[in-house]
Amino acid sequence: MPETSRRGLLFGTGAVSAGAFLTACTSNEPKKTESAANSAPAGDEPGKAVTIGFAGPQADHGWLNAINVNAKSRAETYSDVTLETTEGSNDTAAQIGQVKTLINKKVDVLVVLPADGKALTQVGLEAMKAGIPVVNLDRVFASPQAYRCWVGGDNYGMGLNAGHYIGERLKDKRNAKVVELAGIDNLELTKQRSQGFADALKNYSNIKLVARQAADFTVESGQAKMAQLLQAQKQFDALWNHDDDQGVGALRAIEQAGRDEFIMVGGAGAKSAMDAIKADDSVLKATVLYPPTMAASAIDLARALGQSKGVSGLAEMEIPTSLTLYSAVVTKDNIDQYLPTGFN
Repeated sequence: MPETSRRGLLFGTGAVSAGAFLTACTSNEPKKTESAANSAPAGDEPGKAVTIGFAGPQADHGWLNAINVNAKSRAETYSDVTLETTEGSNDTAAQIGQVKTLINKKVDVLVVLPADGKALTQVGLEAMKAGIPVVNLDRVFASPQAYRCWVGGDNYGMGLNAGHYIGERLKDKRNAKVVELAGIDNLELTKQRSQGFADALKNYSNIKLVARQAADFTVESGQAKMAQLLQAQKQFDALWNHDDDQGVGALRAIEQAGRDEFIMVGGAGAKSAMDAIKADDSVLKATVLYPPTMAASAIDLARALGQSKGVSGLAEMEIPTSLTLYSAVVTKDNIDQYLPTGFN
């Protein structure tokens, strides 16, 4: 994920545990290994006490608030984990100071969702050089040396899966028209979501993207930009909206215009969107997840790092270097499975 983002499974063989990080980077000595059968994975049973420092975002968006909630709730499930949290900040200088404070407290592991991945790269490097492994959450640092593991969502996959869902719904309709309500256009994540959507639609020769409008991930911008789309497009068959928060505004505009000839697919997985999908009383028929549960997974991985263990269910002795979450499509058919993950 680029540093501007708010937001498969790749198992690295070159990464090592935090305590050996610098040695691994500088030494040509062969590493002593043991069989996977002798390497106990991290599990639910209490183990070595671990203090995790968590530097999260300012909760100025439903998804960002859910990140903080997921991290704290997950840590509370482990009797062997102490979570040191900072006050969420979108100010780069303030967050750098907060991470430095956690380093000085000598926490065992750091979990950081940076306000700006590039700007916080240096402090990530400082932590790693101090022997504190960093779990980089969502917005990636500019150097892989600044983190031990990255955990995040799949923006391209969001667009791809939204496109395939719409494509399958419209595959038998001649000259089908689709419109797109994107996010902030100068963010790489928006470009990735749009590219995935465009690539998916290439599989359906009967479908054409006839209009695209960028919004700002807010309710107000969603309502205003959707109103413009509705005015410009008198008829279409499907709408792909990048973000469920701005989707609240989009639905208002749709209702005010009295339009219902199309289906709508949202993005991220807000509870309001899931409730609407379950009620099945609006044009919103699906949302593509960008799971805030990634923060809970980051805590799991940080705990495993602090205990020098691998991941339960895998033969690997080390945790992965990268974990990209899947962007599942939530519909009325599977809503009950995903509803507990919906965020406010």
